[in-house]
Amino acid sequence: MKVLLTADVKGTGKKGDVVEVADGFGRNFLIKKGLAVVATASSVHEAQQKKESAAFHKAEEVKALKALAASLDGKSVVVKIKTGENGKTFGSISSTHVAAALAEMGFDIDKKKIKMESAKTLGSYPAEVRLMEGVTAKITVVVQAL
Repeated sequence: MKVLLTADVKGTGKKGDVVEVADGFGRNFLIKKGLAVVATASSVHEAQQKKESAAFHKAEEVKALKALAASLDGKSVVVKIKTGENGKTFGSISSTHVAAALAEMGFDIDKKKIKMESAKTLGSYPAEVRLMEGVTAKITVVVQAL
């Protein structure tokens, strides 16, 4: 019996796969538990369309993130912090401060995607924005006195 899997089934296949299974296993377990449906031409075609649509949307998202990384790469972000005498800072600059400064520049970047070491003195520090696996941008964080 041919079935179209609607969920990942260990030892059988992944969601969207059309697999040949024993009649009893298909009827009594997979279909009964909602893990699969009988593979008809229309259900197979519908699953194929969903796969193609998901792949297209993923490709569009990757293209948009690469464009964002290209516009971010090499930018310099200025973050101001309160300092005392001798240029000593009160606290440190973290990815939260950098994300806020990027938001002021018009880039909506989550603080979890910014990787940098904590900046505790005035100066410039390298930072990396990891938008997704394989898509990164290098920026410079400039810490100035308020």
